[in-house]
Amino acid sequence: MLQSPLATLTYDTLRFGEFEDFPETPEPVWILGKQFNALKEKDEILSDITSRMWFTYRKNFQPIGGTGPTSDTGWGCMLRCGQMILAEALIRRHLGRDWRWVRGQRQREEYISILNAFIDKKDSYYSIHQIAQMGVGEGKSIGQWYGPNTVAQVLKKLAVFDKWSRLAVHVAMDNTVVIEEISKLCMPWLDFERGACAEPEGPLEINGCLEGACALAEEALWKPLVLLIPLRLGLSDINEAYIETLKQCFMMPQSLGVIGGKPNSAHYFIGFVGEELIYLDPHTTQPAVELCESGQIQDDSYHCQHPPCRMHICELDPSIAAGFFCQTEDDFDDWCAHIRKVSLHSVAVFFWLCR
Repeated sequence: MLQSPLATLTYDTLRFGEFEDFPETPEPVWILGKQFNALKEKDEILSDITSRMWFTYRKNFQPIGGTGPTSDTGWGCMLRCGQMILAEALIRRHLGRDWRWVRGQRQREEYISILNAFIDKKDSYYSIHQIAQMGVGEGKSIGQWYGPNTVAQVLKKLAVFDKWSRLAVHVAMDNTVVIEEISKLCMPWLDFERGACAEPEGPLEINGCLEGACALAEEALWKPLVLLIPLRLGLSDINEAYIETLKQCFMMPQSLGVIGGKPNSAHYFIGFVGEELIYLDPHTTQPAVELCESGQIQDDSYHCQHPPCRMHICELDPSIAAGFFCQTEDDFDDWCAHIRKVSLHSVAVFFWLCR
């Protein structure tokens, strides 16, 4: 379903100066697992938010599929949100949570490689071209709007081809995270039936890629996990009983945020302050970016440099997908402990752990 004209309003019609400044409030500010004080750390908050990858509508890129659209304005907002949540996982994987983007500063090679994976061209791992075409297998024609579950399933399929990051992407369905499924995905070289390491015949094959002993040592016997959990938190509106549990998701150090939004208008939610969600909005149409001859990228337009958007949590559409990143097995164990703790203190838990 395509968006209505109202739902596809872009910031092209607004002035960046009209964005509301970040509130100076004594209430804690939570951004992707980090707590800030808005009265003392406002610059740090804005720097952290600006350092997240901001993917928006683009125009004048290569036609999708050779003859398809050259812009995703009006239909690609959830695809862009999917890009943002996965880019955050890649930043955690290769640069770490404390990495910061500084305008005009020459960037690290890992950052350039991450950004290259999302550039609007057909051969980038996670480009709008790849996501739109992979979505055909999920029953979505090119140019059709996605929901959170569809984009999660597509990202799972595309990550298989990213040999550099070697992510294990798991989409937990039916509000249930099965621990054994994740263990098998992140440690495929273990023989779970015998409870020991399997003895592979020849080099180990993971996601179609031959990996040697050195690679196994580097991975510390755990493939970094991106866990995406599609959820429905109500019928037409979010059930208020789930609000505190949703906030807890942003407070976990493994948090990658939430993709969702308002009906037919997707946003990437990265935190909250009080009763307001903080989000990056893809509804800005910018020109497609080309690589420089040096291999560097003009990257200013991939970072939101105005105050972030906010909305009351009760305005959230109940259909969302929450994301988490576990670099190590200890990270996953810690995440499970967080979920169990939340379950003990709240009857409104919207997903469950199952062994």
